Amino acid sequence: MTKRVVIVGGGIAGLAAAYRLRNLTPLPSSPMWERGEVAITLIESDDRLGGKIVTERVDGFVIEGGPDTFLSYKPRGVGLCCELGLEDRLHGTNEKIRRTYVMRRGKLYELPEGLTGLIPSRFRPMAKTGLISPLGKLRMGLDFFIPPRPDDGDETLASFVERRLGRELYDRLIEPLLSGIYAGDGEQLSLSATFPQLRQIELEQGCLIKGMLAARRNDVSSNGRKPDSKIRSAFLTPTTGLAEIVEALEAKLAGVEIRPGARVTHLEANASGYVAALADGTSLHADAVILATPAFVTADLISNLDSQLSNTLKSIPYVSTATVSVAYPLSDIPRPLDGYGYIVPRAEGRPILACTWTSTKFPHRAPDGYGLIRAFIGRAGQEDILDRSDDELLMRVRDELRAVLSITAPPMLLRIFRWPKAMPQYTLGHLDRLRGIEQRLAHHPGLFVAGNGYRGIGIPDCIASGEQAAQEALAYIQSLERIPL
Repeated sequence: MTKRVVIVGGGIAGLAAAYRLRNLTPLPSSPMWERGEVAITLIESDDRLGGKIVTERVDGFVIEGGPDTFLSYKPRGVGLCCELGLEDRLHGTNEKIRRTYVMRRGKLYELPEGLTGLIPSRFRPMAKTGLISPLGKLRMGLDFFIPPRPDDGDETLASFVERRLGRELYDRLIEPLLSGIYAGDGEQLSLSATFPQLRQIELEQGCLIKGMLAARRNDVSSNGRKPDSKIRSAFLTPTTGLAEIVEALEAKLAGVEIRPGARVTHLEANASGYVAALADGTSLHADAVILATPAFVTADLISNLDSQLSNTLKSIPYVSTATVSVAYPLSDIPRPLDGYGYIVPRAEGRPILACTWTSTKFPHRAPDGYGLIRAFIGRAGQEDILDRSDDELLMRVRDELRAVLSITAPPMLLRIFRWPKAMPQYTLGHLDRLRGIEQRLAHHPGLFVAGNGYRGIGIPDCIASGEQAAQEALAYIQSLERIPL
């Protein structure tokens, strides 16, 4: 008899789960869905798939509304692209101009080269930078003499960096980098849930900088053996945007029932599995369910099923953000776009947390003679600005570009993307919350979760979480009828 797996959520995690389920098979047998043993239904409340991956292609510009790249060293980003036939379409960042800036009192300073896992791993760039004061540099050097913290309890990223390298380095360098990754507050983010390798280096090496120097040597040696320069790039993206991954996945989902514009209101359990109730009054039986939705959405869907699990999921905080992309003829941009852009420390008190000079970072995303710029707005503790109108957001961005790049002309192209509660925050206690979620899920066989709210916020992390949920769902389905391997 056919077993059905329902996937709720058509973002990259849900799509990866559907693709993996469709193709999981112990060769040389045909996939289980082709043998009529497993039916797969993917339900997405929006009228399109892809979730936070949104790419607009207009007049030669490639505009990303959400993420614009993925990390190459996390295997499932590159791995999935290779499976989908996109390997030759992957581009790294511009190798001719690799400069990034950090703002300090309204002035742009070059980001020192040689950062490994957020931590400096080269002496000369840090010695030369004007971003850190002489006293701050001396405080960094004390890392060689500070013993590791003896207890095993978690601590915040801010506490860890301040303890090892000093407050000045955290405020002026590490904090804006963290905001660029998590849109978060390092005073709240968990070290164990975000950068556990830093604590491991402290324990093993006794000195953070020494450990980073060793890690950098290993990385250089490893990269030197890689023949493909694109894969050596830290950040990758397909030629015409990340939507290529979504489009390729959709094309590979023949046989999967996809229901865009359908919304699940809640999930119930019955004797033979689960029932997904839909907003149109219909329902769908499932033997296994993968909830690839944000943790707070998942919490609402299973609130009647397990209130304890629901409350734990709700305890994962989220931050709202927005991106504003603008384009100009280069003649309207007095200051050269001579880098990838800049990041802004929280202490600057500006509404913009980062600004990417997209046409420099990825030249193929803008026609010759034009500049494409993307501003990021909103981070933990600074979300009120997102209540403003689109006109007000644009005004703030234009004020920023006037002050930093001397741009006074109106943009020839504008795109604003708002992302309410889009960025999960791995705050202190996050790993304990994950253990609690796993313990409660064990009471609900056939129910699985995936997405960026759990063990990684990037695209490769979401892909990996969807694939893992698919593998676990398949194993569960096989156990029901002892379907032969």
